[in-house]
Amino acid sequence: MAPEVVAKRPPLHSLTGLRFIAALLVFCFHVTLSNSPVPPNTAVNPFANEGLASFLEVLFSKAGYLGVSFFFVLSGFVITWSATPGEGALPFYRRRLLKIFPNHLVMFALAMVLFAGAITRPGAWIPNIFLLHSMFPQGDVYVSVNPPSWTLCSELLFYLSFPLLIRPIRRIAANRLWLWTGVMVVCMVLVQIVTQYVISDSPKSPITPISVTQFWFGYIFPVPRLFEFIVGMLVARAVMAGRFPRIDIRWSIPAMILGYVVALKAPFVYGFSVATILPIVLVIGAFATADIRGENTGVNGRKWRWLGEISFGFYICQGVVIFYGRTLFPSDPFSTPVALLVTLALFLATLLAGWALYALVERPTMTRWSRPRKLAPTPTLVKTP
Repeated sequence: MAPEVVAKRPPLHSLTGLRFIAALLVFCFHVTLSNSPVPPNTAVNPFANEGLASFLEVLFSKAGYLGVSFFFVLSGFVITWSATPGEGALPFYRRRLLKIFPNHLVMFALAMVLFAGAITRPGAWIPNIFLLHSMFPQGDVYVSVNPPSWTLCSELLFYLSFPLLIRPIRRIAANRLWLWTGVMVVCMVLVQIVTQYVISDSPKSPITPISVTQFWFGYIFPVPRLFEFIVGMLVARAVMAGRFPRIDIRWSIPAMILGYVVALKAPFVYGFSVATILPIVLVIGAFATADIRGENTGVNGRKWRWLGEISFGFYICQGVVIFYGRTLFPSDPFSTPVALLVTLALFLATLLAGWALYALVERPTMTRWSRPRKLAPTPTLVKTP
């Protein structure tokens, strides 16, 4: 099989901008929860109007799932798109681990100092440090310390698996890429069938309508989430090979909205990722190919790129800023105007914290250590007459 691209691939700025929208969806999910994932699971939603509070919680009840699934597919796409042929596994691991661990450790320490240290047993926070906590089916482990960090366990598995996956995926014939994408989607469906009918439905989760173990296996457990990552890898290959159909980005957005409506109406476990996987593929592929054609997508400008760059920090600090920050306000809900101001304050605080993580932790770390320093040539001593 001939390689699809020889020259260096262009940056896809729209996908950077879309990362922030995905993180914003997760924010909307978190800030409208009636039950915090942090014990004692008190309300986060600040609206006293019960009808409005319930409407917002239902409206955004699948937004977090959509945002996370988008992140996972996008990770597979972007890493495949930017992969350097012939790069060894160790330089790749170095770069990817430095991308996630510094931000994680900063937020871990902050969460432990502010609230988690008093409510988290050692058996939960020790695996959390090493991003292994979502491998455990116990609810107090997989949402321990800084709850959003569970997704980093999946990302860690993706990074460790990528050097093993990229070779066979590169060997797939271009005309069979969509077949293998379909196989991955079928595997995703099978995971949720097992979740619904095989995994024990007790004990019940305090924050979902299913059991703690079902929620873990169908949503949290990193191994089944590999299918979404591989979908992203296959879509990247399809774009490289010119096999992605030309789809106007204006059509991909209604497809995403339709997928989200299906997620809201479908049985709970199918809203994790199955209902929205095809729209996610359409959006990522459509915006990527639009970038390649040099089109203005509305999310590839400088401001959107900046928001995308801080999106990881914006996401990973939500467990502290939203779940702990909400406790700094009166526990009783607020009138609608005040609740809107509280929500805005939490958003701005999350945005500021995300920018601080990017500017003070993530970017300096990546700049300083993500690639080995080039050693200066040793001067040659030459005898002079």
